[in-house]
Amino acid sequence: MLSLYEAQMSALAILSLYQQKSRRFGSYTLQAAIAAVHAEAESIAATDWRQIVALYDQLVRIQPSPVVQLNRAVAIAMRDGPEAGLAHIDAVLEHGELANYYLAHSARADMYRRLGRTVEARASYEKALALTQQEPERQFLQERIRQLR
Repeated sequence: MLSLYEAQMSALAILSLYQQKSRRFGSYTLQAAIAAVHAEAESIAATDWRQIVALYDQLVRIQPSPVVQLNRAVAIAMRDGPEAGLAHIDAVLEHGELANYYLAHSARADMYRRLGRTVEARASYEKALALTQQEPERQFLQERIRQLR
């Protein structure tokens, strides 16, 4: 397990490689670095979530958006657990910009599910379901709701 400092240094090393290749440093570079960390991992459990959070910290600084904040919150949940992730997701939702974004409610539902809070999980999955029209997503959310009964 890397220390926070080591994770940030590792993230900066990846950024440096991308920056050397592209001679540019911006949101696309950070997104590519995040994707590279995911691609390097053999599994979700083996993913270096500290490094991903460190990269999202940088991305939030140069491209602050509700979706980036939501992605960062999910990475925090993977690093620190669902309670920490839920607090960050709730903070993002409080701003209101993602009130009608089904993925925000789906992520919130997953945190509740992982915490064993099935009533809140079901309500959040139902909210996400009401907000999406895409059939594959609807089927996934319906299955999650069924699993909670």
